[in-house]
Amino acid sequence: MRPEFVALGEPMLEFNQAPQGADGRAYFLEGFGGDTSNATIAAARQGVRTAYMTALGDDWPGARLMALWRAAGVDVSAVKHDPTRQTAVYFVTHGDGRHQFLHYRRNSAASAFGPDDLDVRLIANARMLYVSGISQGISEAGRDAVLRAIDIARGHNVQIAYDTNYRPKLWSPAEAASVMHAAFAQVDIALPSLDDAATLTGLTDPDAIADFYLRLGPRIVVVKNGAAGALLATPDTRVHIPPFPCNPVDATGAGDTFCGSFLARIILGDAPVPAARYAACATALKCEGFGAVAPIPTSSQVLHAMESK
Repeated sequence: MRPEFVALGEPMLEFNQAPQGADGRAYFLEGFGGDTSNATIAAARQGVRTAYMTALGDDWPGARLMALWRAAGVDVSAVKHDPTRQTAVYFVTHGDGRHQFLHYRRNSAASAFGPDDLDVRLIANARMLYVSGISQGISEAGRDAVLRAIDIARGHNVQIAYDTNYRPKLWSPAEAASVMHAAFAQVDIALPSLDDAATLTGLTDPDAIADFYLRLGPRIVVVKNGAAGALLATPDTRVHIPPFPCNPVDATGAGDTFCGSFLARIILGDAPVPAARYAACATALKCEGFGAVAPIPTSSQVLHAMESK
């Protein structure tokens, strides 16, 4: 059966700092990252058929990512393999209640994935295309690939969702805002975080941010605000989505879990508000475990948690 949710971008092998050992040394747990890859896994675990488009190196990190996607049931038929480049990796460290990232992604295989590498039929036959600012920020090829994918999706009446995921090490706020806001004019669902939006628009009020992105063209805007919850806005509706109670240990990939879970529920027929409440619960459960991907819950776990509240 054809995938319903198709994403493209840059996957990464993750090394997440574990609690310090008795010898005082830092230890790291292998995991998986990359915003659109994380969201694809989240959508798959909610029961949606998914596919991913990217390029990997012929290396151990690439093999580990392929194994992850296959185990999750993600269609990998459009994943390219580049023997001349490496798969990106990153490290996550924790301190003062925050997590910090150290990326090794320059000239990665994914950064060379361009418009000609897209699987047109996969996009055209989907119900949702998911892309992000990182997908465009990693390279000119990536920027053009996202724009071409959006064009294909629009031409086949496929819904398009876009998460800002601004990374200052990839590009300046002015450049990112110019590129992203042009893309937002072509999408159906905007998923900015409050911090990203403040950098890209100069606005700090969630309602003003929601108004800004609605004016660009999306019919649904979700302004994510971490532990404070989210604001969901449409031209006719504005609802605060409270955070679901949890005992957080690691917020890595929390926004990706929200996006993948929210879009999965939209595909499955939920209205935006219940889909967002479901996604808030999925995000809370993810934050109770270490790593970006391993703790992402399944639909049965989310529904059980919601019923038990």
